Amino acid sequence: MIRIYSAEEIELIRESSLFVGKTLAEVAKHIDTGVKTITLNEIAEQYIHSIGASPSFKGYEGFPYTLCISVNETVVHGFPSEYELKDGDIVSIDCGVYKNGFHGDSAYTFAVGQVSEDRKRLMEVTKQSLYDGIEQAKAGNRIGDIGHAVQSLCEGNGYGVVRDLIGHGVGAHLHEKPDVPNVGKQGNGKRLQEGMVIAIEPMITMGTYKVNWAKDGWGVFTQDGMPAAHYEHDVVIRKGQAEILSSFEMIEKILLERNMYFPKNK
Repeated sequence: MIRIYSAEEIELIRESSLFVGKTLAEVAKHIDTGVKTITLNEIAEQYIHSIGASPSFKGYEGFPYTLCISVNETVVHGFPSEYELKDGDIVSIDCGVYKNGFHGDSAYTFAVGQVSEDRKRLMEVTKQSLYDGIEQAKAGNRIGDIGHAVQSLCEGNGYGVVRDLIGHGVGAHLHEKPDVPNVGKQGNGKRLQEGMVIAIEPMITMGTYKVNWAKDGWGVFTQDGMPAAHYEHDVVIRKGQAEILSSFEMIEKILLERNMYFPKNK
């Protein structure tokens, strides 16, 4: 069943979603070569608890960490570990925050040190596809319009669009209906209604869209070992134009201050 949220509930989802952005901004202060990904997880967990919230991911269906940290060929759901970030890595960090009965869920892909031009381009197109999808997330359109927008841009640039992983509704539960695939046909799928809240999250690869699962049952990585990028926003469906509830502004302020690469919005 797809839930339609009230104005008051949407404000609470917005609060949680913005806290995700603040958490990722705290993490962004520490991303550097030689930093262990488990350290980033600890920073996020401490920050979330400091604001009186809880990590949405920790304990969710047995997931043992606060963050999903996915480096290079790992698409999503990577475990934080003793791995030390290396110059040229790209790392997707996905975070959820639960506060006042509602979840926020957002992800951002970071460049570590000097990344190659082809990886920068992958990040750029993936991020742009997120906003192309959001443009289609308006009342009266259908779920397939979102996926079609993402797929058209990414495949048009020669990238793979992961089929086995999707976006989703979000709010009172971390994952709700409707499913929001990153591929689709215009005019197909569930009709979007004002007050629906969804997480749109393109997961895009430099090579094949086909993926395998890690032995831990969580990490998902590309079959060909090529890198992947992942960006995610929570949005509420409105008439005319979706409203983005999460934010990259605080993250990118830190990246700009640290002179770290990130794709600029067009």
